[in-house]
Amino acid sequence: MTPAIATRDLTPELKADIDKFETMLAAYLTGELGEEEFRVFRLNNGVYGQRQGGRNQMVRVKAPYGSITPEQLETLGDIADRYSRGWGHLTTRQNIQFHFVQLEAVPRLLRECAMVGLTSREACGDTVRNVTGCHLAGACPFEVLDISPWAEAAFRHFLHHPYAQRLPRKFKINFSGCMTDCGQAMFNDVGVVAVSRPHPDGTTEAGFRVFVAGGLGANPHPAQALEEFTPREELLATLEAVLRTFDHFGNRDNKLRARLKWLVDAIGMDELRRRILKERKYLLASSSWPGGVPAVVEELGDAPAGVGAGAAPTPVGTPVTLRLGPGDPYKRWESANVVVGVAKGTVSAIAYARLGDITSTQFRELAAIQRDLGASVRITNRQNLAFRDLTAEQLPLLYSRLEGIGMAEPGAELARDVVSCPGADTCNLAVTQSRGLADDIGNALEKAGLADVGGVRVNISGCTNSCGQHHVADIGFHGAERRAHGRPAPGYQLLLGGRVGDTEIEFGQRAMRLPAKACAEATVRIVGRYADEREAGEDFASWLARAGGAKAVASGLGDLDQWPSPEERPDYYIDFDETGPYVAEVGMGECAGA
Repeated sequence: MTPAIATRDLTPELKADIDKFETMLAAYLTGELGEEEFRVFRLNNGVYGQRQGGRNQMVRVKAPYGSITPEQLETLGDIADRYSRGWGHLTTRQNIQFHFVQLEAVPRLLRECAMVGLTSREACGDTVRNVTGCHLAGACPFEVLDISPWAEAAFRHFLHHPYAQRLPRKFKINFSGCMTDCGQAMFNDVGVVAVSRPHPDGTTEAGFRVFVAGGLGANPHPAQALEEFTPREELLATLEAVLRTFDHFGNRDNKLRARLKWLVDAIGMDELRRRILKERKYLLASSSWPGGVPAVVEELGDAPAGVGAGAAPTPVGTPVTLRLGPGDPYKRWESANVVVGVAKGTVSAIAYARLGDITSTQFRELAAIQRDLGASVRITNRQNLAFRDLTAEQLPLLYSRLEGIGMAEPGAELARDVVSCPGADTCNLAVTQSRGLADDIGNALEKAGLADVGGVRVNISGCTNSCGQHHVADIGFHGAERRAHGRPAPGYQLLLGGRVGDTEIEFGQRAMRLPAKACAEATVRIVGRYADEREAGEDFASWLARAGGAKAVASGLGDLDQWPSPEERPDYYIDFDETGPYVAEVGMGECAGA
């Protein structure tokens, strides 16, 4: 029996949101509200149409900076069973998505979420999307500041903010606690990285470096620094100034050129910087001026976790650069999934969620584990869960409990940790079944004995829009329709050498196009070659450069870009998880609220 879930009274804002949704839904169902008007409204409330049409909806629930409680996990398990397919999907932006929710049931789902402090408000549409952050914030030995309360402050400030409701297009904010940039600042509209600056008297001041106008999609742009240093007292005002500048000058006539990154192309970074800083200068005249250090930061504190006196960070949990060897399963998990202890006397560990999927049973057991261990939990940007605030003595128990629900694979930062968007399973824009390919690649790596190779990331998107973040993966794929022997067939563009970290970004280089059914073999060959040829401590990008680059590595895969006839290999003309001939069915996209 599911334990009783602790609930809270709905806040006036969330209650008003849900009441309005019920009213607008009723008007839509009776024909009083038009399709277009209702579509924009439901997107602003985190409800997204599926390719299946009808009343099938995806509901995206926000977990600001990935933070999640036991009560919320239990509710998510109930939602998976009652409204969806028995499981939910963790996203690269620390949301939880539920598919095949019937439109008429959405208000009940939203109300159950709100009773445990969750909302889908502004999770889709032309809004400020979920505010993301490093999943180890507050538990990282290298952080300059704990960005958790700052991300919370940004989430609270922009939720229901008048400027955040009908922007030229979506707007994404994220936070990292140090220059390592685990939060991935470099491809967001605003990426905030905690830094420190020295003063003449020898002291240092903690603050931020703000990067702006980054983005992925079909035309990726790197974020660029707004200024060298932003004091803590000016951060929230800076974020609002960027948002207002985007609202004023973003392209409202062409959705394909509406993101903040395109404004850089139109007016140049120097002019964009001038406009943002001018907006900030005069923002104090606004009734929404967010000056000073936010109250929630003052309340919770943002002191870094730090390293204990006289202690050095243990290099456990840093990206593995060698293949895990055979041995005790617990030791293998510990070496790959456990993150260094810090001055607070805690350690963190990653619970591996294959393809980012969590079943209702797993949701409930994760809640029980969190409660029993007194841990905090964060969703990671690689679609896993981080258990934090642990002690070393709790690790064997955590491993045992995770093993019991199939979440104890040594997957964090290893080749098996394949990231994928939902793809053509549910998305209108996808042309391929990216989830099916991710599963195929994972199985092929396991069979080849390469799943435990570290230092290589594989990401997959079902189209060019990069929801699976293929542009910043060591090995990236995006779906593409191919034609062979007069027939349409599922295919992928392979990219190599993408990376993000250390406040730097490199987008993957086009290597070659492949049939969908050949991508797993290509991945096995590339990962195998990397594992065999790399020097001690060499990352994938360095090895790739030494191997001659993306085209040179792809030249050894030419035999895979061959199309047997439909009679020889009919499976080449059927996508993963499909039963009939491949057809690239692309509907109207809603991810931008277009």
